[in-house]
Amino acid sequence: MQDLSGKVMIVTGAGQGLGAAICEVLAGAGVTVIAGDLNIEKTEALVQRLTSAGGDAYATRLDVGDEHAAQGTIEYVINRFDKLDGLINNAGKDVTLPIDELAVADWDRVVRTNLRGPFLMSKYATPVMRRQGYGQIVNIVSTAAKRAWPNACAYHSSKWGLLGLSHALHAELRPYHIKVTAIIAGGMRTPFLLDRFPDIDETTLQDPANVAATVEFVLRLPDETVIPEVMVLPMRETSWP
Repeated sequence: MQDLSGKVMIVTGAGQGLGAAICEVLAGAGVTVIAGDLNIEKTEALVQRLTSAGGDAYATRLDVGDEHAAQGTIEYVINRFDKLDGLINNAGKDVTLPIDELAVADWDRVVRTNLRGPFLMSKYATPVMRRQGYGQIVNIVSTAAKRAWPNACAYHSSKWGLLGLSHALHAELRPYHIKVTAIIAGGMRTPFLLDRFPDIDETTLQDPANVAATVEFVLRLPDETVIPEVMVLPMRETSWP
């Protein structure tokens, strides 16, 4: 398994939940973490915790759906560290409404973050990784990319699209020694669910640290091995058989 010490990686949606858990796991493994999120206050607080624990982490305000912001973040990393070993596309959002009540602006906002964002970040990270001759992209997908439930058409569409993007990039970038993995995560005890569904049964959810550990495992695989897709479910998952 690979040693991650000294590697430089970007994590989007890093301010809380799974993104924060991924940052914690990677910083603990010796990765220099670039934590990107729209909520810079939460991201800076996270970075403070990581650095206080001996990690190497930096906070940046990042709107993944903004082309200039995505490109600028990649340029910032290259100018500062002269490399980019990994990109974890984690930022995501949802608006849970029936289609006739879903505003067009809400549809656009969900797709902008969940699909356009990973496209833009990958688009600008890929040339760097090709020049290096290596790199890894991890896309945090969802069981929403494998089945559907009511009142989530924007979220399902974006996550099915992200799974397709992930597999397309896996096929496209393998010849350049760039690994692309889709991590299909089941329900987690994070604000993404708990804030929107306060009555949810938390015993059916998993600790985001478990999914973060899967991200670390994928990143540690030997150079000769890639996992294009892996599903990580809580034992009492309700969104998957």
